[in-house]
Amino acid sequence: MKIVVACGGTSPEREVSLNSGSAVFNALKNAGFDVLIEDVTSPRSFVEKWDSLCADGVFVALHGGWGEDGRFQACLEAFGIPYTGSGPEACMLSMDKNVSKQIFIQNGIKVPPAVLKERGSAINPVDADMLERYGRLIVKPKGGGSTVGVSQVTTANELAEGLSAAWELEETALVEQYIPGREITVPVWENPDGKVIALPAIDIRPKVGFYDYKNKYTSGCTEYICPAPFSDETASRLSEAAVVAHRSLGCRAYSRVDFRVTDGDEIYALEVNTAPGMTATSLVPKSAKAYGMDFADFLGSVIDVSFRIKRGL
Repeated sequence: MKIVVACGGTSPEREVSLNSGSAVFNALKNAGFDVLIEDVTSPRSFVEKWDSLCADGVFVALHGGWGEDGRFQACLEAFGIPYTGSGPEACMLSMDKNVSKQIFIQNGIKVPPAVLKERGSAINPVDADMLERYGRLIVKPKGGGSTVGVSQVTTANELAEGLSAAWELEETALVEQYIPGREITVPVWENPDGKVIALPAIDIRPKVGFYDYKNKYTSGCTEYICPAPFSDETASRLSEAAVVAHRSLGCRAYSRVDFRVTDGDEIYALEVNTAPGMTATSLVPKSAKAYGMDFADFLGSVIDVSFRIKRGL
């Protein structure tokens, strides 16, 4: 089987995507796949080149923007090109953090209270009330990932600065309550028999500050504990919430669900990543390893399951 690893893109997560693509390429090559890597600059340029690649399908290692919001996936489907991961609608829903929050609520999953702020809008009494009530807020672009443009704020001035940083990337920012507690992520995997399984949860512990871009992608800045140390009851609830979040958005093959868990073991879902990072510091490979799968076996399973999905617009 010949696989093209699609990476790069044009989003602020381009560098992370290139690193993910390189890691996936090397793992598949070492596992015996015939594999190519393509730095994709647009969906159109990729599909126009597809026939010349003479490949069987695409491993999508694009993060953010059109590579993860469903547009690239829709383009591949339109040309009948097999690809890994979730379809266009699930990608679109997952990328929109506000929409996915509403779907989580409908499915019984707690989320942090939040408001949307359009580019250029002034701080209003609702924002001031949130600051007073919660003390600390998180400001981030409504879409995107890799903690790009994310800020923790405790004052009106910091809120204004956080909004400006988020608006540099997108027109709409999400302002939500900061949930004190632990940063937890749970990869979700659809096995070859079609069963959706929550892989071991990872407890993410930055050594300094919060889990920002630097702590996420700089080796040694963050400690990862997998499986995360929870009681059996809390671990079970966390796994169930991850599977429900994955299913509620219509995700397929694999995803990664990010949570905050309070000291009292209350679980709050933040978002679902349909094309999670696959770099040397990424979380899905760590969890798969704890489950008993090496990186190449996990990737091979994702390819196998994904290529058997009946796609269609």
